[in-house]
Amino acid sequence: MQQYHIPILYVLILLLGGTVVYINLIKEAPIQEVVFVNDSSGEQTTITIPEFTRVKLFDLPEGINFAGEPVPFDQDDIIERFEREIYVNAYWNSNTIMIMKRAAKFMPIIEPILAKHGIPEDFKYVALVESGLMNVVSPAGARGFWQFMDNTAKELKLEVSTEVDERYHLEKATEAACQYLKKAYARFGNWTSVAASYNMGITGLTKRKNEQQVPKYYDLLLNEETSRYIFRILAFKELFENPKTYGYELEKEQLYTMPKLKVIKVDSNINDLAAWSLKNNSNYKELKLYNPWLRSNKLTIKKGTSYEIKLPA
Repeated sequence: MQQYHIPILYVLILLLGGTVVYINLIKEAPIQEVVFVNDSSGEQTTITIPEFTRVKLFDLPEGINFAGEPVPFDQDDIIERFEREIYVNAYWNSNTIMIMKRAAKFMPIIEPILAKHGIPEDFKYVALVESGLMNVVSPAGARGFWQFMDNTAKELKLEVSTEVDERYHLEKATEAACQYLKKAYARFGNWTSVAASYNMGITGLTKRKNEQQVPKYYDLLLNEETSRYIFRILAFKELFENPKTYGYELEKEQLYTMPKLKVIKVDSNINDLAAWSLKNNSNYKELKLYNPWLRSNKLTIKKGTSYEIKLPA
């Protein structure tokens, strides 16, 4: 056993306090006993600490695919790029846990819309990678789960105004994303290129393919963001399909769920959304929580048009 005067304790507390210990990632390790001596009282405190901890390396899958298209794991750089994203996200415990919890709430909305349009289900991970399933705003100004820029949203028939921004409307934004994805598939003919084009644009990806004279995403030299993009999608697909392999064992009751909602159709102006929500047995917070596409405190409705507002049932 080793003896230390009490000030050393504070150093160890700082060091240990800054270490995130994830129980599934730590293997048994030899321990040592350390005795701390209080300078004034002489009282001794004995604690045991591991001499070292060992980070677990994962047994990665022998093969993986995106939308049924195999990933060429026979290429060393492909394996390295996949491993990078697996380890980054598997060990970013707080972020991955929260994404898994949110996914249970929002994927049941996204999945049937993709299926309706004949889009492979793996594209749900595009929305996940784009936004973490949150209505975020990128530095460039892209918004919502699917991260549409203003002009792109309008081209896809989403309303973007001071009062209404349908980039924040999950169902309508997913419908718009499907329109883009079908257009990209008509251009490229394979889903991996479609997913890559969601990051760098149809024109951008086409230009790189023409310059480098190769048709496949995995053979292209691309910018850092797009180079990692598909592998981030693949990493989350692997984490979601095999969570226990990577130490994630969330129980059903620990996941987030969407409450039962009622839909109210409105076809006339609402001058005060807070007052309107109260009249409908809700409140302004719930109104904005379940209708983030409402961007003002009022709603002006053009003649002959209407909106559907959701509130807790």
